[in-house]
Amino acid sequence: MKREAGKLDEFARIRYWNEGRQSQLLLERQGVVLGIGDDAAVVGMPPDKDAGRLEWLLAVDTMVETVHFNDATMEPEDIGWKALAANISDIAAMGGVPRHALVSVSVPKAWEPARVRRLYDGLYACAERYGVAVIGGDTTSSPLHLVLAVTVTGTVEAGKAVRRAGAVPGDAVFATGAAGMAAAGLHALLAAAAGGSGGLAALGGGTGATPPLWPPPAAKGGMAALVQAHRRPAPSVRAARMLAARGTVTSLNDVSDGLASEAWEIAEASGVTIALRESDLPRSGSMTAYAHDCGVDPLEWILYGGEDYVLLGTMAAADAQAAKAELAEAGLPMYIIGEVEAVGPGVDLIRDLDHVQAGGRRGAGYSPVREKVAKRGYNHFGG
Repeated sequence: MKREAGKLDEFARIRYWNEGRQSQLLLERQGVVLGIGDDAAVVGMPPDKDAGRLEWLLAVDTMVETVHFNDATMEPEDIGWKALAANISDIAAMGGVPRHALVSVSVPKAWEPARVRRLYDGLYACAERYGVAVIGGDTTSSPLHLVLAVTVTGTVEAGKAVRRAGAVPGDAVFATGAAGMAAAGLHALLAAAAGGSGGLAALGGGTGATPPLWPPPAAKGGMAALVQAHRRPAPSVRAARMLAARGTVTSLNDVSDGLASEAWEIAEASGVTIALRESDLPRSGSMTAYAHDCGVDPLEWILYGGEDYVLLGTMAAADAQAAKAELAEAGLPMYIIGEVEAVGPGVDLIRDLDHVQAGGRRGAGYSPVREKVAKRGYNHFGG
């Protein structure tokens, strides 16, 4: 339905963007007593006969136009999806179940109601995928750029939230997916917007690499997967719940600011060193091909790209292979990518990829180079 911005006041817009979006069954499953439309939402503890006593998890993320997205990289639906997915990933990183969302949007005149409704289309699609009840929020005007802030609640069994601070020496380090794809997708979208010209200084995770001709010759077949990784991340909720249920996971973190940054957060919180093995880091074939076309080291995007929203964690080494097999049986990826060591905090990279690719034929005395991983990733105030 086409409507003019000037004919919809604040409350009409709220109804236009939210009314009739979710089923009563979904709301009831999440314990919603009263949702959108009053001064505050009313929720009870979601009914879960098997969970026992639960604790609440609370997370909030904000997306700002020109900081987190622009017309060259995201459609309105993608913005809504990603804003909710980022919060859902935080709940997953605690081993929890996402339950409710509060959505606050500040809208400039350039964003007409129909365009904002598309944003809500993406947000509600993500909510449907992960069973999240949207129960309220706030709507204001904005002088220039759109600002979208989403708060998500979740639950976890009492005393069972998985923190960053539990890693112990001897643990295995794991990831629930390949890092670097979202950064490659962003690079590709910006390169396409620039018409394949050079000079896009911030595209290669800080490398300033010149983008290739568009489409890139080697990676064009897998480009859709890279763009999808940037625009529509898929939080590892199911994997997190399965892993947490095993009782052997000692720390979890979601990869929002880069694998290196999240590894450092676990290392500092736990007082350990995270030793990552280069040969075990999962690599998307399309990301690797595209990186080579761009003259970018794939490790740059893997370690420092961010916004992949896969999980990085540690667990008892004796249970790691069994956990991997259980997730594989469920069609979910898990990669063992390193070990936890006693001296810390720190993050190291064991550069053994060439040795492994050569079939390990470098003699029994071969010792791979070990490098310190820089403590960097995306940081709003990092200069």
